[in-house]
Amino acid sequence: MASLPREALQAATDAQVIIRRMVEVDVPKVAESERLSYAFPWSEGIFRDCIRAGYHCRVMEIDEQFAAYAVLSTGAGEAHVLNVCVRPEYRFRGLGRRMMEHLFDVARACGTDDLFLEVRPSNVTAVRLYESLGLQQVGLRRGYYQAAQGREDAIVMRLSLQAR
Repeated sequence: MASLPREALQAATDAQVIIRRMVEVDVPKVAESERLSYAFPWSEGIFRDCIRAGYHCRVMEIDEQFAAYAVLSTGAGEAHVLNVCVRPEYRFRGLGRRMMEHLFDVARACGTDDLFLEVRPSNVTAVRLYESLGLQQVGLRRGYYQAAQGREDAIVMRLSLQAR
């Protein structure tokens, strides 16, 4: 992975970063980011349903500009990261890590012991990020994701929140 120049890293550090609850008015920007990032994106309706269902839906803004979003569900002592995405123009600035750490805090505040997520094996950048955060592969879901050539497996990863 290429590293950013020192100036770009400093700019990301100096910027005002806010993570807040996602509200319905955010959904069009969230869906736009989803479409820019994935071949098989979630619809606006799915994001609205997540908000209505009471999932922990978050957006990240940098200097009041929309940069990232995430969706987390919690229950029965577990947390599941359902979706996390950084807009293409904001990638490789540590924002995905920052969003994931925020989700860990949310999950802990809900009293969960373990956090799970699925990730495409082809999404090497995400897999490396999750591993660097302490998540470990605990399984594989065959044919979990829609793909251009049929289906793609999902790596199931887990993090014990008690150990952090």
